[in-house]
Amino acid sequence: MSAEEAQPIADSLPLVDVVIATHNRPQLLRAALDAALAQSYRGRIAVTVVFDRSEPDHSLELQTADRSVRVITNQRTAGLAGARNSGIQAGSGDLVAFCDDDDQWLPTKIEKQVEVMQSSSALTCVTGIIVEYEDRRVSRVPTSESVQFGALVRNRTMEAHPSTVLVRRRALLGPIGLVDEEIPGSYGEDFDWILRAAQSGSIAVVEEPLVRVRWGQSLFSQKWQTIVDAIDYGIAKHPAFSVDRRALGRLLGRRSFALAALGRRREALISAQRSFRCWPGERRIYLAIAVALGLVSSERLMRIAHRRGHGI
Repeated sequence: MSAEEAQPIADSLPLVDVVIATHNRPQLLRAALDAALAQSYRGRIAVTVVFDRSEPDHSLELQTADRSVRVITNQRTAGLAGARNSGIQAGSGDLVAFCDDDDQWLPTKIEKQVEVMQSSSALTCVTGIIVEYEDRRVSRVPTSESVQFGALVRNRTMEAHPSTVLVRRRALLGPIGLVDEEIPGSYGEDFDWILRAAQSGSIAVVEEPLVRVRWGQSLFSQKWQTIVDAIDYGIAKHPAFSVDRRALGRLLGRRSFALAALGRRREALISAQRSFRCWPGERRIYLAIAVALGLVSSERLMRIAHRRGHGI
């Protein structure tokens, strides 16, 4: 197909804004950006790279007929939430996608998601992921049932990763809302947002692993106090957690593990007891107790979980 023939097709497809928030990981950022620009999608893709508390690299900027990259700095609250919101507000496309700076999209991700969005009334669309940790690769794919509100409250569904999200701008700026910048350290901002997305409308799923996610690269992976504070914030914000005792037990189990990792043994055991009263089957209770009692290190348990494509 000639460029002249392809242009009417591109013009008929929605513009997709891509927001990549970054701090100081230039090599990973470049890989994420290259993958976004190499999408098979024949419509226009406009990438906004948002530098948060770091010097912007304007050499990344690009302008072609169907692909563009602009570089801006975070003009809102410092951190991931503010950076994402800066990128959202800088764009104008009907559809908005997010990609973490340490992840990479497979070539057909946007094409397949736009097809689904054009044939449905869903406000949001997600795909599966390929979890990469050291030498291991684990595919995790959500289902339509797993991204309904009640299922998300109970299980979080990490497969619906933020780097898989495609959302209609009118919903993002309307009923769903922007990313919550009040969450301590922006930890779990993606979970808070996907809960609100599920409350606002249906979430479509492309049941394929279309995003490579580097596990354990997260800036939050061992910021234990931030994790404790953010869990407390989320429990207070979302009444659904207190209604579903199993969901509350899961969150308190994670809180217990973080406290144990901080060496705050007594608080960890008290939190573990609260988690047990909510849901005795919550496995994090027992991991937290083991760490609090010095039977195993939190680092070792995290490595084991990451190798299986999971977190704690």
